[in-house]
Amino acid sequence: MEDGRKESEGPYGTPQKYDPTFKGPIYNRGCTDVICCVALFIAIVGYVAVGIIAWTHGDPRKVIYPTDSRGQFCGQKGTPNENKPFLFYFNILKCASPLVLLEFQCPTTQTCVEKCPSRYLTYLQAYTRPQDLEYYKQFCVPGFGESKVKKSPVEVLRDGDCPAVLTPSKPLARRCLPAIETHKGVITVGNETTFDDGRGQKRNVSELVEGAKKANVVLEARQLAMRVFEDYTVSWYWILIGLVIAMALSLIFIVLLRFLAGIMVWIMIVMVILVLGYGIFHCYMEYSRLRGEAGSDVSIGDLGFQTDFRVYLHLRQTWLAFMIILCVLELIIILLLIFLRKRILIAIALIKEASRAVGYVMTSLLYPLFTFFLLCLCIAYWASTAVFLSTSNEAIYKVFNDTACVAAGQTCNPETFHTSNVTRLCPDARCQFAFYGGETGYHRALLGLQIYNVFMFFWLANFALALGQVTLAGAFASYYWAIKKPDDLPAFPLFSSFGRALRYHTGSLAFGSLLLAIVQVIRVILEYLDQRLKAAENRFAKFLMTCLKCCFWCLEKFLKFLNRNAYIMIAIYGTNFCTSAKNAFFLLMRNIVRVAVLDKVTDFLFLLGKLLVVGSVGILAFFFFTHRIKIVQDTAPSLNYYWVPILTVIIGSYLIAHGFFSVYGMCVDTLFLCFLEDLERNDGSVERPYFMSSNLKRLLNKTNKKLAEA
Repeated sequence: MEDGRKESEGPYGTPQKYDPTFKGPIYNRGCTDVICCVALFIAIVGYVAVGIIAWTHGDPRKVIYPTDSRGQFCGQKGTPNENKPFLFYFNILKCASPLVLLEFQCPTTQTCVEKCPSRYLTYLQAYTRPQDLEYYKQFCVPGFGESKVKKSPVEVLRDGDCPAVLTPSKPLARRCLPAIETHKGVITVGNETTFDDGRGQKRNVSELVEGAKKANVVLEARQLAMRVFEDYTVSWYWILIGLVIAMALSLIFIVLLRFLAGIMVWIMIVMVILVLGYGIFHCYMEYSRLRGEAGSDVSIGDLGFQTDFRVYLHLRQTWLAFMIILCVLELIIILLLIFLRKRILIAIALIKEASRAVGYVMTSLLYPLFTFFLLCLCIAYWASTAVFLSTSNEAIYKVFNDTACVAAGQTCNPETFHTSNVTRLCPDARCQFAFYGGETGYHRALLGLQIYNVFMFFWLANFALALGQVTLAGAFASYYWAIKKPDDLPAFPLFSSFGRALRYHTGSLAFGSLLLAIVQVIRVILEYLDQRLKAAENRFAKFLMTCLKCCFWCLEKFLKFLNRNAYIMIAIYGTNFCTSAKNAFFLLMRNIVRVAVLDKVTDFLFLLGKLLVVGSVGILAFFFFTHRIKIVQDTAPSLNYYWVPILTVIIGSYLIAHGFFSVYGMCVDTLFLCFLEDLERNDGSVERPYFMSSNLKRLLNKTNKKLAEA
């Protein structure tokens, strides 16, 4: 026997001689792929260390709060800007400059203010009116007016102490942007179409649009978000009811598969044959109808290529070709049914058996919630670490100048800037905050840490999925390998399988998920490079990138298929990952026709189930939330957008149905591999009895010799 087992040992290392006191397999196994287990532990310790470093150096306030030209946060508690939550731009027109795209910062002085300006006012106007000047000062740089040396308006504007003009603004995303409105197609700001720029020139308010073009998008998105939130607050109760209905329908469908799987499959096959038959009949009728019509006997070759494909429908040759193609397809399907009839019956029997197994291990339907919880932890840790890493840079200040300057764009120190040579070379230059960065070793390693963060996210997420697959496979395998079903099942098959997976096979799960994570990270890098190459004109590079993306996509799909079946073999035999993957692959290849038939049958049933659940609940939600059900017409809530709860119910129903059917799919795959192993390793004798159900034994004309016969 393979894997060093004795001839009398079964998949779990259990004696296969029939014993009336047999209560399930004795799980005689050892730890597998220990090196990978240690590697995963070290990687997790390193991941925790990266998180601690990121949380020590990072500052998410850089994302939450806007930053003024001095690198200070607006609205942050415990700072002088605590009561100044909004960022004010001295000259919003400069935000339309291409420099914004290069520096990710608007090249104008920015300061934190308590509230945004509400009216037009120039500094020259405010200077002559003390009351307006006092109002104006709150929009100047901090400390303006405290100096004993009084400056003239020209000096104030030259030194950039105050903005030249205030325009009516509204806070959007904590930034003061022009309050742009439209009246009868005319753009206005503060009910004005023109404004004084503070330097004696009249400007059109349309120039403000370029500087605050995205403000309206943000405003509309914010209003949409508020309305959507309102809809959720009044409809969440009914959304939950819809999701509960989806859960009940999914469970009912799985139970009904035990009784209706065969009927649904054969109805589908008959419908396909009938549809093809009608297609042949329709093509023949069209072919006969066109007999004698002018131009219908022209061949397709003589007609040539036509952009209007309807022209071909007036040719007898076209319908003859359609009829021949459909006849060939009909013949192929009928021949496949004749030769694959028994395999289709086996697939239906396995699906029915899977429904029974799920019924005996009902806790398996709740396990996807635990996997979902683990994935949420992975996503939360990855996202928080990514945010802290991206905000662990230092404030970088650069030289900004309105006119040409040799020092423009260079880094500077705001504390020593006024005494530097830059002010002599460029009198109008300013040293202001540009972005967050750094030149230390830690800052240079940030990109590598972010890549490691992404890699560990994929590894741990795949490990969580692998743990779920092995746990479910172990529980369902214990059902299959029980002589007396369900009496010989363990008391808690799911928890027993979970314990075995963690205790013995953490290394194997780590190995399989590591291979998948490496491929996924490579795919992410290829997607990034592809985005960078989109603007390039190198066709060979684009072709090579497309080929690489296609190859790694196929590799990822193959690894997912291989891993899934390897995990089932690990749950059955307790062998290492490579041995399990090899045995599973060759076992499936030896039964490739059965694999194809079972795969297509289960795909059809799962598609039918998802359409049934999602369609039923979606239609019910549509009629309910649009007040079209008269019985509950007054109960349905009034909504801004009725599609909000409907889409939520549809998406939620799909996820619920997918979760239920993923468990069912794992059960079918596990029972199928167990069935193939059962056929190859056992012969029905007392020492090596078949473990398959009586229905499968009847289909295959297999029997177990009774103890008395021995």
